Amino acid sequence: MKQANYHWQFPEMAELPQKFISQLKNENMPLFLGQLLWQRGIKSAEAIKAFFHPSLDHLYDPFWLFGMEKAITRVQKALENEEKILIYGDYDADGITSTSLMKETLELLGADVCYYLPNRFKDGYGPNIEVYKEKIAAGVGLILTVDNGVGGSEAIDFANSQGVDVIVTDHHELPPSLPNAYAIIHPRHPEGRYPFGELAGVGVAFKFACALLDEVPTDFLDLVAIGTVADMVSLTDENRALVTFGLQALKQTQRIGLLELLNVSQISSEAMDESTIGFAIAPRLNALGRLKDPNEAVELLTTFDQSRARHLSEQLDQVNNERKTLTQEITEEAIQQIEPDKKIQIISGQNWHEGVLGIVAGNIAQKVGQPTIVLTSTQEGLLKGSGRSVDSVNLFKLLDQVRELMTSFGGHHAAVGLSITRESLSYFTEKVNEILDTSQIQPINNLAIDTILSLADVSLQHIEALQSLAPFGMDNPLPYVLFKDCTVINTRAVGADGKHLKLSIKDDSQVNVEGIGFGFGPDIAEFQSEPADIVGQLSINEWNHKRIPQIMLKDYRINYMQVFDYRSKKYWKNLSFIEPTLFVSFSDKEATELSHKTDQPVVTYKDQESFLATIKDMTFQQMVLINCPIDLQEAKNAIHIARVSRVFFICLAKDEAYLDGMGTREQYAKLFQFISKQQRVDVRYKLSLVAQHLDIPENLLAFMIQVFFDLGFVTIKDGMMNQVESPKSQALSESQTYQKRLSKIKTEEFLLLSDLPTLKHWLST
Repeated sequence: MKQANYHWQFPEMAELPQKFISQLKNENMPLFLGQLLWQRGIKSAEAIKAFFHPSLDHLYDPFWLFGMEKAITRVQKALENEEKILIYGDYDADGITSTSLMKETLELLGADVCYYLPNRFKDGYGPNIEVYKEKIAAGVGLILTVDNGVGGSEAIDFANSQGVDVIVTDHHELPPSLPNAYAIIHPRHPEGRYPFGELAGVGVAFKFACALLDEVPTDFLDLVAIGTVADMVSLTDENRALVTFGLQALKQTQRIGLLELLNVSQISSEAMDESTIGFAIAPRLNALGRLKDPNEAVELLTTFDQSRARHLSEQLDQVNNERKTLTQEITEEAIQQIEPDKKIQIISGQNWHEGVLGIVAGNIAQKVGQPTIVLTSTQEGLLKGSGRSVDSVNLFKLLDQVRELMTSFGGHHAAVGLSITRESLSYFTEKVNEILDTSQIQPINNLAIDTILSLADVSLQHIEALQSLAPFGMDNPLPYVLFKDCTVINTRAVGADGKHLKLSIKDDSQVNVEGIGFGFGPDIAEFQSEPADIVGQLSINEWNHKRIPQIMLKDYRINYMQVFDYRSKKYWKNLSFIEPTLFVSFSDKEATELSHKTDQPVVTYKDQESFLATIKDMTFQQMVLINCPIDLQEAKNAIHIARVSRVFFICLAKDEAYLDGMGTREQYAKLFQFISKQQRVDVRYKLSLVAQHLDIPENLLAFMIQVFFDLGFVTIKDGMMNQVESPKSQALSESQTYQKRLSKIKTEEFLLLSDLPTLKHWLST
């Protein structure tokens, strides 16, 4: 049995109103999409029309944002008085695009404008008082923040003391008390009534630009699409329209910097979609802010210099590659600190690069299904880092309950940044876990399954209908489909180091569909024999002028006992487990040898009663049978007593009794004659020479001598074997050693030579 990595949430089927169905038909949409749209909150004919036909004409009035009129009036005054305006941004893709958009907006109006994106290592996140001092001293008369500011009371108070107004435009979680800014433009302002609270920072900046220019500046929609997708905000309502038209703008963009960035990413502008932003453009913009000075990213997006744009785009690509290497190295180190008994992972290290800790935290949160905070030591003696959460835990609200233990803190429900003293870390960890324990929340990521289909339903027509729901993103993902009781065939690991998995999937309909599982290469053994429930997203694989349906694997589970075949040395030599695993041996010697090589529990099975007493307080999820018992029933007893549903068969047989057999009549006669002639034989040190002389395998010869000893044909003392004169005549089968080997051979032949279906059937009977 294999548990799913996510908590699967199944849709509630509803009876769709006739008017709703009629609108689906008007849009030429198949009926199966109706349930999916209904589940996503699109429950009227008008909502269907708005969803499939977003329009910039339907954008909300920017002056509905609280404080907008006051803020616009102040900027207009600054323009009239030729005040120097500072745009203070953020170092991620949302902040970079917000800054670029606001810069170009103010330049259109002839403003004296400069911008500054904080260096995350020197300045930290949000308004920095030292930067404000420097800029005000240089003549700045008005500060306009984008994608930050609601947590910057100290710096804003300083600006106020110098007679410099600060207008905040932001979308992050609001603190208990707002800063004393001239105006705060925020879609969730407590005194506001804006209809849509999920704008990204660049979305808020765009609304500000709309108000300032008194029109919808479509030339900026390419920037809006990048920042909105990159910041993973909800792609519904107003954001859906902004990204839909922003993607169209990106396909026709004339921004030199973006064209060069696409070129270095080996992507054509015509192929641009939301995934291109998420996997190519945003990582490169973010990488600069993670490792270097992000201000050059604004220059890239706004420059008119072709050679400068080419140089900057190549630099971003190089920095992104450095970011990938650092992330992999730190993730591997951080994984070693995972504590399975905790509900939240809080991990710290020395000299880890601060700029990639958010990605590392996300990687680990994805791996363990728990909120994760990753910290590194700073020159100031603090621990500083980032946290990423799972669906069931609002990380910002969780940490807000222990805000006093941190020296700095900010973020939103899924991601936070913080600093804390090393002395406070232990108590901080204890308190946060305590809060989670008492909340009775199970930290795990949810996976909303949109529909259950047969593989016979997987067609190009259905997939194209699903793709009409794009652009996909937060709250509007590419639909997840469940296929039940699938047989997986033709599995093979592909990609660098076998990280990915190619497979074919078949169900009762006998239809085969190709599949790809990115990152599922290590799971290849899970699909050896048992049917699996598979969740994936449907796509079209276009290759060599052919278009075929494809399932992109997201998760799976197996509801039956699993039997894994590791009976070949090339498999078991590198076998290791992260999951708690019980190793079972039927030999004290081999158990002792293995116990020195693994941290997992190793137990010798002797009888049912002692085995049960030994394992009753142990924690394990699966069992490994190290070797073969004498009696086949003992292996079955061990598995049933442990109550495991995942069994790995190694079944070593060091003496290979099933290969050497019991010995032939001729071999026994040859041994008897040799003993009669020699009368006294050194079997401690010269057994191999005797085996060579008699042409009998050494292990078999040792067994045959033991049989003679059992029957009283020889005596053995201090390694010397002596013939017994006139022994009692007995059949070989009367030897207990002989009977044990006979049983062992039958056991080894079954455990080592049976195929997996036979082993599974044996365990179930």
